[in-house]
Amino acid sequence: MTDPSATATIEIAAPAEKIYALVTDLPRMDKLAEENRGGRWLRGATGPAVGAKFRGTNRNGSRTWCTTARVTDLDPGHRFGFDVTVMRGVIPIARWEYTIEQNGTGCRVTESTWDRRPHWFRPISEFRTGTTNRAHRNQRHIQRTLERLKTTAEAS
Repeated sequence: MTDPSATATIEIAAPAEKIYALVTDLPRMDKLAEENRGGRWLRGATGPAVGAKFRGTNRNGSRTWCTTARVTDLDPGHRFGFDVTVMRGVIPIARWEYTIEQNGTGCRVTESTWDRRPHWFRPISEFRTGTTNRAHRNQRHIQRTLERLKTTAEAS
């Protein structure tokens, strides 16, 4: 796999299991993520499992869009990764991953994304989402998401 198009890491004074529970709680992600407005498990799935699918709802100003994701990597307390598609799961657009490393006083959390949009699809997605520089925007969003994750995890 190539290098991520956006990534950031933060130290959080909370146990890895708590962080993992927060990043896999789809409805609650709207409180943490910048564009994401939450999600729901699909086809009978009730939580994260390799192969489980979920629908994510996103918003940028007045623009909204939905994606379908499939969990690809799952190691409770350590890793949660998923591939994102649009148009009924036909077009791959991104991969997202959270890695959580326990350390002495808490954990180190890294959020990364890989832009997988086909070249021909980029103008369509830029129009739909209102974002022309997705890598730059995702970098800012990841940093904000990790800051909110830290605040949430350390407050409770």
